[in-house]
Amino acid sequence: MINPLRFTGLSGLDTESMIEQLMEAERVKVTKVEKEKQLILWRQELYNDLNKDFANFIINTRREFGLTTTTATGALLPNSYKNLSWYKKASSSDTTVATVSASSTVFDGSYKVNVRQLAEGVTLASAEEIKNLGQDGIILNRNGDKITNLQFTIYDGQVDEMGEPVAFEINISNENGITMEEVARAINSAKATVVNKEGKEVEYSINIRASYDSVNKRFFLQTKETGEKAQIKIEVDRDNDDYRYFINQLRLTDGQKDEEGNPITYLAKRLAEGFKGKDAVIDFNGAENMTYSSNTIRVNGITMNLTGTGEFTITVTTDVDGIYEKIKNFIEEYNKLVDKTNELLTQKRYYDYEPLTEEQKKEMTEKEIELWEEKAKSGLLRNDDIISRTMQNIRTSLFEPFNGSYSFLTQIGITTEKYSSGSAGGKLVIDEEALKKAIAEDPEGVLEILFKNGEDKTEKGLVIRIYDHMIEGMEDIIEKAGTGNEASLYRQVKSNILIDFVTRLGSRSYLDRNIEDINKKIDQLNEKLAERENYYYKRFAALESYINRMNAQSMWLAQQFNSY
Repeated sequence: MINPLRFTGLSGLDTESMIEQLMEAERVKVTKVEKEKQLILWRQELYNDLNKDFANFIINTRREFGLTTTTATGALLPNSYKNLSWYKKASSSDTTVATVSASSTVFDGSYKVNVRQLAEGVTLASAEEIKNLGQDGIILNRNGDKITNLQFTIYDGQVDEMGEPVAFEINISNENGITMEEVARAINSAKATVVNKEGKEVEYSINIRASYDSVNKRFFLQTKETGEKAQIKIEVDRDNDDYRYFINQLRLTDGQKDEEGNPITYLAKRLAEGFKGKDAVIDFNGAENMTYSSNTIRVNGITMNLTGTGEFTITVTTDVDGIYEKIKNFIEEYNKLVDKTNELLTQKRYYDYEPLTEEQKKEMTEKEIELWEEKAKSGLLRNDDIISRTMQNIRTSLFEPFNGSYSFLTQIGITTEKYSSGSAGGKLVIDEEALKKAIAEDPEGVLEILFKNGEDKTEKGLVIRIYDHMIEGMEDIIEKAGTGNEASLYRQVKSNILIDFVTRLGSRSYLDRNIEDINKKIDQLNEKLAERENYYYKRFAALESYINRMNAQSMWLAQQFNSY
């Protein structure tokens, strides 16, 4: 804090300049500690960057391999290596009827399929313009008056645990009149609450979409699901003329036509009976009339996306080239990480390039600052024990035996790069001919030595071992440097990856604690600087006062001598 009682320079001395020079020497201590803090922040940044690379590598390669599946809510769930869809190459003889894929468990061969019927939902639409609409689309009754209250019940095919149909009550009131848009919104947001066997309330959401085309004045209803369980059924109080009249005026049709080719429209009575969807019906390799509620069906590991009816043949073969490319791409991405970690571990440390002060930065261009700090950051993780240990654990695991058709990676044409190759070692190398030969001769054995997971180390394949050791390294880095802004990213790698960090360290890493200590030290040094500066000002003020008194005495003596 600046002393408000500072008056300097009255004696002719450049007090401000002298004190500034004295304080420069004092500030060296603060500057030194601030530089230490900056180095820690940079080290933290480098750790976090590497951890993000580890995380993205695991997430992206898992997704690429199909080792994770995404749920409807966006959550990632583990997928068994036995269900990998890219391992087998499946083709359809008629893609207008179906497109296909096969899991790794499917035997090579041909499979005959006949699609008798596609799965369908229920779709109802106004066959013509809705007539009973007034100004601004207000629904009118038989007398041409506004309808201010509307009630009916919709069923979508859902049943509760007792087997009873779930009823969705639609109740709309508006004293200014009800519009078709309001009806559509009420249906789309409809909920039903049912009490289960345990006496607890269970809420259901309607599986019907409603929409209104205001230009063509037509109303549409469609089930969200397909299959016979999908239903649209509308019940209305037949004693209420307004309600019944509204339903009848919708002129809903399911596309059926009469003998003259005109759409058949359904009144309240028919709508109360309900309309059901259709199941898909197929014959598969001699098994006839197999039914499915969806057009995406799975039979013995073969997935079919049905798009039409008719006969077609599925051919399944081991995709040697496709498998090879998947493995090759994985190893290329892994080797990029090895290169990065090797670079961090072997970077030269330029001790002459210390973090710049703000005053130093003012005298430099942005490019000069960038180049300087690039040198200053170099080697901050040189020979880092966490990174070294992580990569060494991965390398060691690559040579450990596997309990399966193949015991070692070398048997399928995968080896590690030698140190004489010019790198720090640890990169994986593929013998293309040997790997493709292994895939063709024993695809399941290759699949196991790469992707199998188990409790025992010998039961874990190459990819899983890499993931496991990399996650261990990530956890160590998190303890050392924290999560930065990437906590959610790391949870995608392992849902409980932050448990130990939070419970043992309280979400504060070792480097975070170091920074906190340094900040306290900087505050203490700054307080001492302020005290020291005020001390100098007081001492110089006293000196100036003394000099001024001496000057006054000298002037008085001179005047006395001059008076004689």
